Amino acid sequence: MERKGQNIGRLVEVMRRLLGPSGCPWDRAQTLESLRAYVLEEAFEVVEAIDRGDWDELREELGDLLLQVVFQAELARAAGRFDLDDVIDAVADKLVRRHPHVFGESRAADAAEALASWERRKREEKSERGALDGVPRALPALLRAMRVGEKAAAVGYDWPDADAVRRKVDEELAELDAARARADRDAMQAELGDVLFSLASLARKDGVDAEAALRGALDRFERRFRHAEATARASGRHLHELDADALDALWNEAKRAVG
Repeated sequence: MERKGQNIGRLVEVMRRLLGPSGCPWDRAQTLESLRAYVLEEAFEVVEAIDRGDWDELREELGDLLLQVVFQAELARAAGRFDLDDVIDAVADKLVRRHPHVFGESRAADAAEALASWERRKREEKSERGALDGVPRALPALLRAMRVGEKAAAVGYDWPDADAVRRKVDEELAELDAARARADRDAMQAELGDVLFSLASLARKDGVDAEAALRGALDRFERRFRHAEATARASGRHLHELDADALDALWNEAKRAVG
């Protein structure tokens, strides 16, 4: 029989035991503030499990992330603010409200229309908030750039197409070059930021996940670098002892060997 999450009550009971008078001293010492870092860490570990395609690891990491939700909900309950049922009811109600094309009479022909409907409902519910207010400043900068672009686009503040963004990338690169020519470090930092934001916007317009693209580039670099380093070490040398031509040869060999 298909289960529907009924056993979440077991996790709540375990958490209440840990936080009870005879529970775990470490758990009892935690606060919402002290748990902030763990929430971020567990979220990133979920992402890493997804990237690896490791279902067993994903199951474990989702459990760790769920633990953080239950942990904080129990701290809030102890403070008389809300409990886990309030959290679940709030998100379930929100899903129903913001999916009128599923639970109501309207229809969405595709994912873009569904997203537009979600954003429209969200603006109606939070009319006093700005379009960008829902993007946490604590997000990694590249992910935040993608989300800011999505939010701005949802209210019509966007380039007409990807080619227009590509031209903007060239414009920002030219401004960066000008700042570099002046050796103006403050301007260089500002212009480099504009270049990176433009590239994130280009990825969004082309339907590419910029965060995943950069992670992939870093993974490729790390594989190739480690291979080149190991190859040099096997010949009794270190990378810093090699000239540019030798380093290029090692790099090209690494690209062939490990992709």
